[in-house]
Amino acid sequence: MNSHREWILLSKLPYVGPRTCRQLVEHFGSPEKVLSASPQVLSRIPGLKGKAVSSITHQTEKIEIDKDLKRIEELGIEVINFKDPRYPVNLKTIFDPPFLLYVSGRLEKQDLDALAIVGTRRATVYGKLTARRLARDLAREGVTVVSGMARGIDTEAHRGALEAGGRTMAVLGCGVDIVYPPENRGLMEEIIKKGAVISEFSLGEEPEAPHFPQRNRIISGLSKGVLVVEAPLKSGALITANFALDQGRDVFAVPGNINNPNSHGTNGLIKEGAKLVESVEDVLEELNFSELAQLKKEKIKDKNLSLFPEEKEIFNLLKEEPSHIDLL
Repeated sequence: MNSHREWILLSKLPYVGPRTCRQLVEHFGSPEKVLSASPQVLSRIPGLKGKAVSSITHQTEKIEIDKDLKRIEELGIEVINFKDPRYPVNLKTIFDPPFLLYVSGRLEKQDLDALAIVGTRRATVYGKLTARRLARDLAREGVTVVSGMARGIDTEAHRGALEAGGRTMAVLGCGVDIVYPPENRGLMEEIIKKGAVISEFSLGEEPEAPHFPQRNRIISGLSKGVLVVEAPLKSGALITANFALDQGRDVFAVPGNINNPNSHGTNGLIKEGAKLVESVEDVLEELNFSELAQLKKEKIKDKNLSLFPEEKEIFNLLKEEPSHIDLL
């Protein structure tokens, strides 16, 4: 039996949302036990409504998932449930973590040190260049860049990270088997090769307006902070920034032209206390990237191993703090 079958089946039932799915699995111990529970047992679960009970007990056989399972295997998609040890550590800490993640590409330990870069789809040349430069500089420092693969700022953020040979993760408001926007097909393929494309939505689910706020909480949830590069007052990027604040993440913003509506959102964030960002150093000095620091320590250790004994002794004396030459 496919190990994903019951997880996917439970996630696709009507009237049973992701939060309810998590609560039920926590209560019963596994999706198999949830799906086999009687109406009498289910009805005693606090907060579980009658429609959800009926859906679990009567709709299960009507849900067709064999095509999903076949497509998942064909495309090499990973299905990661919230109990899976591969589930992103940062995402586990948010109030409403996804029940399931569909991942095309790969997740890595270094993705713990991630920063989201978001902004308007109708970006100016200034916004696009700034997003790409900052993403490129962050990737060179070993930071994973997270965004939503939308037109404008998102696209430039992904491209900047890839140009630097770094990692980037794209979170979609549709199934990971759907390219949206269509012109980003090549970009999506490159992200899959060098990072990950992620969604909580089932395969084949089209990009619909209500999906994007849900997607935005994952973008901020995967990250240690959110950097808004360019955004008008009603931009979805500000929703991501609000999620970040709710999740205890840092919010950063790039200042813009006061006469350009595209900058009113970012300038407003700075007024409200977001950290003003002009260069990558403004981000790095604020955030504690633990995995990044460990990698740097390992690199120093590796360099130390190639020294002669006398050089190693001097290196070790200097490693903790500066010393005068007469003291060495």
